[in-house]
Amino acid sequence: MIPDKKIILLAQQTLQTEADSITQLKNLIGKNFVDCVKIIIFSKGRIIVTGIGKSAIIAQKIVSTLNSTGTPAVFMHAADAVHGDLGIIQKEDVILCISRSGNTPEIKVIVPLLKNSGNKLIAMAGDLNSYLAKNADVILNTSVTKEACPMNLAPTSSTAAQMAMGDALAVCLLECRGFTKEDFARYHPGGALGKKLYLKISDLYPDNLRPEVAPDDSIKKVIMEISSKRLGATAVVKNKKLMGIITDGDLRRMLENKSSFEGVKAKEIMTVHPKAVDKNMMAVDALQLMKKHNITQVVVAAKGKYLGFVHLHDLLREGII
Repeated sequence: MIPDKKIILLAQQTLQTEADSITQLKNLIGKNFVDCVKIIIFSKGRIIVTGIGKSAIIAQKIVSTLNSTGTPAVFMHAADAVHGDLGIIQKEDVILCISRSGNTPEIKVIVPLLKNSGNKLIAMAGDLNSYLAKNADVILNTSVTKEACPMNLAPTSSTAAQMAMGDALAVCLLECRGFTKEDFARYHPGGALGKKLYLKISDLYPDNLRPEVAPDDSIKKVIMEISSKRLGATAVVKNKKLMGIITDGDLRRMLENKSSFEGVKAKEIMTVHPKAVDKNMMAVDALQLMKKHNITQVVVAAKGKYLGFVHLHDLLREGII
């Protein structure tokens, strides 16, 4: 077992070597990268991403990123391509082939087949003199000075560079397509990120109970209403109009200031003009309102009409926080 300090040093060196490799990619971005983006943007098909070994794993991640940002993409393993998976490719598709060496047997087998199909071939290669690079229509240069592996063998810096180049490509494509937050939410409906962009108050409050009391109701009625509805507050309502709210905090403060609450009415302790949200407000904006004012629930109203409550727990349940 090597000393602790050596472990820390190796980890730091690995990160620094990979960071340097990614930084150096900036100098390799030029006309070829622009041509690659234009080929994909003006294509009427999808982008088929393929590779072998570690590059295949990177290819799957790039496919996932492209699909989630508005560029239809499909992964095709280079080893499976010659066993029927070439059928994935359609006439208008663009092929992105990823390989550090560009000279593996699988690459040498499928490249002529891809070229014969007439599809545009983009090479993401670490060797510009490789078989793949020489037969590609456009080259994305992902060459690195060295791998982070001490033996300079295990794909580390090279795969980090491939991943970063794929991200650069995806970001440029989404910008060219005018991809919006609303588009992102549509592609991520089940995740917390997507919910932050599409979930509204109207999606939350109808499922909650609607605690309410009248202005002249007794404190006992207020306590029973707050307790039974379990939202930590109740609205004070007259003719369906929101007059104010009473929270459990208001009740505690009343008990501190009064020796008896006999005869005290709801209107005497309610908060007039409470923090209220519209049903069309985004849930994430309601969360910011709660944080700003240090409250755990907010009343929902429309043109002064009481609709219900949204509690902090609702946002926690949806993964907004």
